[in-house]
Amino acid sequence: MNYVAFRPSLGLGVPSTDLRSFAREGDRVRLTPAAITAMRRLADAWQLSRSEAAALIAASETGWVRICCGAWTEPLSQDQLTRVNAVAGVFKALHLLFDDDTADRWARMPNNGPVFADRSPLDTMIDDGIPGMIEVRRYLDGLRGGL
Repeated sequence: MNYVAFRPSLGLGVPSTDLRSFAREGDRVRLTPAAITAMRRLADAWQLSRSEAAALIAASETGWVRICCGAWTEPLSQDQLTRVNAVAGVFKALHLLFDDDTADRWARMPNNGPVFADRSPLDTMIDDGIPGMIEVRRYLDGLRGGL
């Protein structure tokens, strides 16, 4: 079944069948280098351990080391690209809300907000996977007034 997307950049109501998807291998191949760069920069900014970074993108620690040293040669999976997309959205929202130092420390701060159950946002995203990442992102969008 073909789905038709409406892309505002093309004008309202203009259908586009040129929808990019993480499900298509060609798109995963094309998007993987940018996703890896974004995830490595985010891991540095948040000072993630190997195990934390690996858990965020559902990779083994060995896989994360291969990603960091440039030895990763295969495209990220649909699941991994979705994770990077969600975490990058969290990163961006934080930098829109706070100064850079606070934004980068926020992920590790204990939080008693309704999404976190007294866990840090980082622990919430690792423990709850993609649904947790999306909830953290939505929470931040709400703080920004986007919801």
